[in-house]
Amino acid sequence: MSQSIEQLTPRQIVKELDKYIIGQAAAKKAVAVALRNRWRRQQLPPADRQEILPKNILMMGPTGVGKTEIARRLSTLARAPFIKVEATKFTEVGYVGRDVESMVRDLVATSVRLVEAEKLEQLRDIAEDAAYARIANLLAEQEEERLGIIRHGSLGHAMDVMGRIPGVDPEQFPEFKEDQAQDVTKDGDPAESREDLVARLRVEAEQGIHAKREITVEVEEKGSSFMQVFTPGGMEEMGIDTNAFNNPFGGSKQFTRTATVEEAFAILVEAEAKQRMDENSINREALHRAEQSGIIFIDELDKVAMKSGGGSGPEVSREGVQRDLLPVIEGSTVPSKFGSIQTDHILFIGAGAFHISSPDDLIPELQGRLPIQVRLDSLGEDDFTRILTEPKSALTKQYQQLLEVEGTELEFTKEALDEIAHAASELNEKTENIGARRLHTVLEALLEGLMFDAPEDIDSKVVIDVKFVRERLKPILDRSS
Repeated sequence: MSQSIEQLTPRQIVKELDKYIIGQAAAKKAVAVALRNRWRRQQLPPADRQEILPKNILMMGPTGVGKTEIARRLSTLARAPFIKVEATKFTEVGYVGRDVESMVRDLVATSVRLVEAEKLEQLRDIAEDAAYARIANLLAEQEEERLGIIRHGSLGHAMDVMGRIPGVDPEQFPEFKEDQAQDVTKDGDPAESREDLVARLRVEAEQGIHAKREITVEVEEKGSSFMQVFTPGGMEEMGIDTNAFNNPFGGSKQFTRTATVEEAFAILVEAEAKQRMDENSINREALHRAEQSGIIFIDELDKVAMKSGGGSGPEVSREGVQRDLLPVIEGSTVPSKFGSIQTDHILFIGAGAFHISSPDDLIPELQGRLPIQVRLDSLGEDDFTRILTEPKSALTKQYQQLLEVEGTELEFTKEALDEIAHAASELNEKTENIGARRLHTVLEALLEGLMFDAPEDIDSKVVIDVKFVRERLKPILDRSS
């Protein structure tokens, strides 16, 4: 994508989503407006900005129609912290399980990893330079040991030591005196200076000449500043003062690892970059980004929307989860190991099939906090045909890339794609409707034999036609009848 999300209009955002998701125009429009409104809000004066809250979204539609994919692609476009959670994994406070605030803490942790990755990229040139310098020195030490190189500095030191031994006159060893101005190998041949050797090996390392050569690297690892403890709300992480006297969790430790130069380079780049990162500033930026641009996608919301008839049991817990969700979505302060986070401006996207329950079964206050409600359409045969060919990451393209690795060209005729789409649609009608996920089942059954034979017994080009599709899919279509 050539433009940043700040430059994209809602129409352009929808166009970007169209590259990966077929149909669902209403849902795409809703999330595009929500994303653009976040940028619009950032352009306002701070006093006005604080008053504008995000308009949270509720997506309704059967499984496999693109609810999760829309939210995931949206977060990628926005380069925003994003997590997906399932409402059924949460329990009311007092029950055994995860509390709803844990999703906010997970969002912050995701934001920290996102910021760290960006900082690493910013520091990559400096870190790579330092990594190559360390590798060149390690290679030079190996080379000096292999050739038995004696440096003139070492000879001078040897003469000095000999002069301290009673009864030994260094002048009796003229060969030391003659050679102490030059570096020599164990065979007495002239050797490269340390500077020249390191410089040469660095160039060779950058060219990949020593990629498979093994070296031993030493990396510093910071001690953990947190420990896990049990609390009434479940497992939490507690901060530890790493500066405390005799604190076993603080400080840092060195560890060594033998690896190829290629592997060691990746290890050292990350280590050198982390040494130059300010952990506190990263945490502050991550908290700010999670607060201002974080997206939490709550799936299976319909499973906690059942109305209870009074009494006790799982229905009460479902309503309890809704009551616990309400303050988080309304706006509250949630403590995390990286600091407290305000949830007022986090964008919440709820989703569910709502084929048994309806949005009206949610408690009224929660409905009010999900004001934008969009229904996603079920996918039909024509949609499946488009899904097989149009998206950037279409399933047919994925299988073609996988077989190309084995030297096999895979081609689908148009009629074959239509037949695959028809089979997927028919299976959804006869069995459980799982939307576009049915295409995974159909294509795997169709191509399983080819994928198995590909390394040894398969032609350089395979054309999938209607006859091939009908023969391979007949067994699973017959079973569904």
